[in-house]
Amino acid sequence: MPSLSALRAFEAAARHGSFRSAADELNVTHSAISHQVKALEENLGVPLFSRGGRAVRLTEEGRILFPVLREAFDGIVAGTDLLRRRQSGGTLTVQVYVTLAVRWLLPRLHGFAKAHNEVQVALATSYTDWDFARGEVDAAILFVEHRHADLDYTPLGKARLFPVCAPSLLENGPRLREPADLRAHRLLNVYPAKHDWPDWLAAAGVTDLEPDLAGPRFDSYLLALEEAAAGGGVSLTTQAFVADDLARGRLVIPFDLKVDSRAPWYLVCAKERRNEPRIVKFRNWLLETVGNEPDGSGFE
Repeated sequence: MPSLSALRAFEAAARHGSFRSAADELNVTHSAISHQVKALEENLGVPLFSRGGRAVRLTEEGRILFPVLREAFDGIVAGTDLLRRRQSGGTLTVQVYVTLAVRWLLPRLHGFAKAHNEVQVALATSYTDWDFARGEVDAAILFVEHRHADLDYTPLGKARLFPVCAPSLLENGPRLREPADLRAHRLLNVYPAKHDWPDWLAAAGVTDLEPDLAGPRFDSYLLALEEAAAGGGVSLTTQAFVADDLARGRLVIPFDLKVDSRAPWYLVCAKERRNEPRIVKFRNWLLETVGNEPDGSGFE
């Protein structure tokens, strides 16, 4: 096998189209790059560059070798970066919707810390970004409607939508005993989840109500649910967002019609990182926690 330093010198020179730029990148002299490339050419028995003045151009043989080395060095960089991430302070960054963080994950996260004190979880909360922030976080808990081939998805449960409101609205407001009664109430919309109310109303047989015109719009379920708890209208939600509020009587369900959301819950990570120890530990804890939730308190 040719010298690794010679291969590295050739790859850098081919990428830059310049021996001098390659020398600057590798922190060596111009003559050192020239010497390494010449030694590689002698080893292989073919010219890799055609030289003319200050410019260098790849020969046909050089054009064959360059992409092979480019891919190989990219693989080396990816592998070493992966090892660094696995050993970099034990921090696991998890992207999560702000509503799920406040209403479900934070009250339970101490359980993960107790079981795995060698891993520190950093939460990256999001209101309206419904996709996985690749390269910025390690894993994410998301509603997923469309899957991507390069991502790994662990199912956590269906997202089932149902209406909630304050007890005071149910007791003192306009009649609210069946879905058709929603015509007399403010519908609280979460605009990143634009299909929620139309899908639920269609399932309920209420076809003459425009949810966008029937109430205010919010960028998160958290804000819509706070408005509902204050008596300001009826919000749709999923169980993970309101289990505690329902248990405490802060919110109530006016009528029991649950409709599957278009996007179930998943834990998402890059496919090549699925078996990283930190992600495996968090995944196993999350699945166990969801599985052990009392009836009515989980992700469904």
